[in-house]
Amino acid sequence: MLELRGVGKVYDQRGTPVHAVGSVSLDVRDGEFLTLLGPSGCGKSTLLMMMGGLETPSAGALLMDGATITGPRRDVGMVFQDATLLPWKTALENVLFPFRILRRNPAAHRDKAAALLDSVGLAGAHGRKPSQLSGGMRQRVAICRALVHEPRLLLMDEPFSALDAITRDQMNLLLTDLLKTHRRTVVFVTHSIREAVFLSDRVIVLGGKPSGIIDTVDIPFGRDRSLELGETPEFNALCRRLRQSVENSHRGFEEAA
Repeated sequence: MLELRGVGKVYDQRGTPVHAVGSVSLDVRDGEFLTLLGPSGCGKSTLLMMMGGLETPSAGALLMDGATITGPRRDVGMVFQDATLLPWKTALENVLFPFRILRRNPAAHRDKAAALLDSVGLAGAHGRKPSQLSGGMRQRVAICRALVHEPRLLLMDEPFSALDAITRDQMNLLLTDLLKTHRRTVVFVTHSIREAVFLSDRVIVLGGKPSGIIDTVDIPFGRDRSLELGETPEFNALCRRLRQSVENSHRGFEEAA
């Protein structure tokens, strides 16, 4: 579905080139949950923004369904670290907002948006504004907003990193359950090794300077997952492998810096 061929990104910082992403080549399969994992500054978010058409690659080719990505696409949804909700609009109005951007009548999709909010446990919060919602509730609204226009590809940039550990676990379970109903191809960025193993079908470890792919790990668990999975030897063995890969990439990153 998504192809990256030698994709790189160089920023100009006061006349000095800064290599955010070296050269990355990978395929993202249709229906896959792929996670990008690695130390801060290794280009995970930059790579995600290029996939979403919000950043232009400095080198290489990035294609979706064989067509070059040249800008934001209607069939791509995004969830950021901050919920980025419009503070003057209610939860329901925020979920409906993409239809205004797409120049479609929001009223025609009101029932769909309301059902999405209900499905993530916000049945009583349709009329609340972001200031009246907790951090976890705001992120639920943001996920609903990203899904409401039924994108084929969902890009998520550390959406749960600002939440406490208990709420983060709850959001991981919610996302897993939500994607059983709204099956999508997902590319997910996180710093959490356990979150990566719990959510993913495949984990890509990025590192080095300029950054590239250090390791690729397939996650063998089925999509029906519970928090008890994190207590199994198989789960923890995968976490150990990824932790070693991240530590190796981090050392290489620091040496290059």
